[in-house]
Amino acid sequence: MATLLLCTGCGPQRLAPAKLIIAAAADLQFAMEDVSRQFHAAYPQVQTQIVYGSSGNFYAQIRNGAPFDIFLSADLEYPRQLTQQGLAFPQSLFTYAVGRLAVWAPAQSPLDVARLQMKVFEDPAVKHVALANPAHAPYGKAAEAALRHFGVYDAVAGKIVLAENIAQTLQFVQSGAAEAGIVALSLAVAPPVRPQGRYWEVPLDAYPRMWQGGVILKRAQSSSAAAAFRTYLTSTAGRQILQQYGFSLPAN
Repeated sequence: MATLLLCTGCGPQRLAPAKLIIAAAADLQFAMEDVSRQFHAAYPQVQTQIVYGSSGNFYAQIRNGAPFDIFLSADLEYPRQLTQQGLAFPQSLFTYAVGRLAVWAPAQSPLDVARLQMKVFEDPAVKHVALANPAHAPYGKAAEAALRHFGVYDAVAGKIVLAENIAQTLQFVQSGAAEAGIVALSLAVAPPVRPQGRYWEVPLDAYPRMWQGGVILKRAQSSSAAAAFRTYLTSTAGRQILQQYGFSLPAN
């Protein structure tokens, strides 16, 4: 594994046919489809299957033997714990992006998100505020911290409805189950979603920095294919895709 990871700048490798099952945080739903498509163009012999959900739930599933090859979390702590528990290769731990938050409301909503910003949740028309569950979703923890930073948490706590993950948070608002919510910027700016709503980006200093990390699991069926995907995600091409979807990028 160490040798494979050292070959980041070696160009495309000759890989045996393989299939990667990737557990990816829900904020990656749109960005990772583009990454996977371009990776497959570079490595046609490698098929990728991406499963999206909350990072905390994936962490629990991996500890219970779920057959994933790569874990892309919305934080660094869950991947780090897996390495400490001997379930992932320590040298494969990496940071791939910095997550960002956005307040989101449907396009047809009368709510002026850009003007009211975080105060939009105090509007009498807002009966329900969608957040990802902070118990297992890093974006939920960050959203709660942002509400507290702006001094509106106590006023809106009774309105909060918790989603399983950040993608479901967006779905709650899209469906009308909530009038507004705090979602991942990567979802708000995605081409299928952008025309459907209006958003205001929450300043990065309003919540703890969301370093998003990944790791290759020791049960990976093809560690060479997994290492190639990790290398591609952190390459110039992979980073450009992440940036297009609103992620900030860590230093190489």
